[in-house]
Amino acid sequence: MLRIIIADDHNIVRRGIKEILKEEYPTAHVEEVGDAEDLIKHVMKDEWDVVLTDISMPGRSGLDALTQIRQMFPKLPVVILSVYPADQYGIRALKAGASGYLTKDSAPDELVKAIRTVLLGKKYITPLLAEKLASVFDTEADKPLHEYLSDREYEVFKLLAMGKSVSDIAQAMNLGVTTISTYRARILVKMNMKTNADLTLYAVEQKLI
Repeated sequence: MLRIIIADDHNIVRRGIKEILKEEYPTAHVEEVGDAEDLIKHVMKDEWDVVLTDISMPGRSGLDALTQIRQMFPKLPVVILSVYPADQYGIRALKAGASGYLTKDSAPDELVKAIRTVLLGKKYITPLLAEKLASVFDTEADKPLHEYLSDREYEVFKLLAMGKSVSDIAQAMNLGVTTISTYRARILVKMNMKTNADLTLYAVEQKLI
């Protein structure tokens, strides 16, 4: 029996994905969890054929969960299903070990196609993500500043650029205020900027928010 687990903090999203999967795989066992911690617990407890996870969830991010799953179960396919466009998180997800990356507005048949592909042990890469992957081979000088950030730094950068305070980010990510302040300092240094307003302007110009 095919076993699939879905991690997303929105119940309606999980239910929608589950219905799509059940139409294609009526006998499949599909389970739902609402955050990365529960996802890790379920993956450690039972055997799964495919993991579908969001990136942005309360507490740990989907990328954090992906990294840990890769360490424990290197062959378990993990597909990222996110609201963020592929050009923002797709490359990061693949580098972290994802088997595929889809946006939540993808057509249902694309999700099914992705599942079929990763079950064969292959990676599912959309044309847009393939184009982005090709750009990775460009020179380092051509890389946008935000691509020098680590996954966690990039996550904090996006929230700062959206106007979130350090304390708000700390609460959302379940981290200490001091930790987030440290990330902010690193981000400003790496991107050669001085204020949150600079980060916001950059994010708007790069169409990241």
